[in-house]
Amino acid sequence: MTRSSGALAYARSSAFEASTDGSLLGLETSRGATPSGFQDHPRFFSGFLTSPQAAAAGLLSVADIAAARYYRPRLPAWLDPVVTGNGDRLRFESFSGCCGVYARLDVLADALDGGEIGHGTSNFDVNNPLREALTRVGPRDPVHLRVGPDELAVTALGGAVVEKKVPLPDRWLRGFAEAQAIAAKFDLRAELPASEAVRFLRSFPRSGGREPRGPVWFVPARQGLRPTTCPAPGAVCLPGPERLAAFHRVLRHATALRVYGPAGDGRAATASAWEAVLPGMRLTLTLSPDPARGFSGEGGVLEALADDETVQDAELVAVLLAWEPRIDVSALAAACGLTTARVRSALMRLATSGRVGYDTAEAAYFHRQLPYDSGLAERHNPRLRHARALLSAGAVTLDGAMGTVTAEDGHTHRVREDAGVLRCSCLWWARYRGGRGPCKHALAVRMARRERNS
Repeated sequence: MTRSSGALAYARSSAFEASTDGSLLGLETSRGATPSGFQDHPRFFSGFLTSPQAAAAGLLSVADIAAARYYRPRLPAWLDPVVTGNGDRLRFESFSGCCGVYARLDVLADALDGGEIGHGTSNFDVNNPLREALTRVGPRDPVHLRVGPDELAVTALGGAVVEKKVPLPDRWLRGFAEAQAIAAKFDLRAELPASEAVRFLRSFPRSGGREPRGPVWFVPARQGLRPTTCPAPGAVCLPGPERLAAFHRVLRHATALRVYGPAGDGRAATASAWEAVLPGMRLTLTLSPDPARGFSGEGGVLEALADDETVQDAELVAVLLAWEPRIDVSALAAACGLTTARVRSALMRLATSGRVGYDTAEAAYFHRQLPYDSGLAERHNPRLRHARALLSAGAVTLDGAMGTVTAEDGHTHRVREDAGVLRCSCLWWARYRGGRGPCKHALAVRMARRERNS
């Protein structure tokens, strides 16, 4: 796995300081993007939490995902989560070390009191003393939340004094992009009331370090989800039930559980999103189709990455983004002079660089900018890189609806377009049938056709 090193620098460590007249939860930020450019320690909020115990449990759940690996769990995994201020809410995001679980806690305006919410994105420090303190937050403890350093800390310290060296796996960054592309195709499939949600989630054992279970299916019923012995059409897929263990921290606060997923054909496991509704908040866990299969290899964004027209559209759309909590595609299309289809393709491309995410609850993209190298997901995507190499080597021949690709090993692969879908004679297509995006041969043929028609 290709990795790059990064340093997360903080003015001081995040801390929870209890006192007789209230407690302060100070989350320290690293370097991040803001409307005025990059800042070393941006500040996004200072005010009270209306449901402090539920918020503490939600933050711990996000931190649990950042520290977890559900595939090969004995390998280390830790990366500080990401916080985004969207003006009317705070979003806390993380990804598991195995790249198979994406977590997001949306703290909405109803859960925040007394402070203006800023705009921007940064990592925030999570450490063991903070985690231990958050577990002790009581239901009636008044808690003041500060996201970003206070002015006294910045003035007194004069710079960063806490620094973390962290590995940034390239597939982890690609996973952020793929998770958004996949979630954009989800619909609400079922909603469980609080009592049924608790019963359902507690029916699954925690992994306890054992090998992950395979996918299971449920049929939406009047009061919840009924298990089914076979993946029938319309069933909801739960790929790896042990990966929902992070929900156990918030069960006592949950008022409902919502399930999102694609309209599967009943033959193969699919990704799905599971959302715990909390007082003024939402905790969402998006699961890859299999615990051993990370989001980074799904290939849902390859078409957008390979399209030069989409590159230009994305640059135009990006100029108009301003950390909106809900991106209005129609309004954006009118402002850009593009069709809504082209704007959606541009947003998908922006997702590959971490500049937009997707909220399944509101069925809308939102603006954020991950504090990492935005070009890594594209430069280090092996299928895209190999497809461009095939095109540069003159290995692609077009003949009507048929394309022929001569691979590096001398083998010839036939690529045929059928109802807009490119089908290839290679082993990749035979194995996945397009379920993980186009193979490198089909991608090279698509790029060759666009180049010929340009």
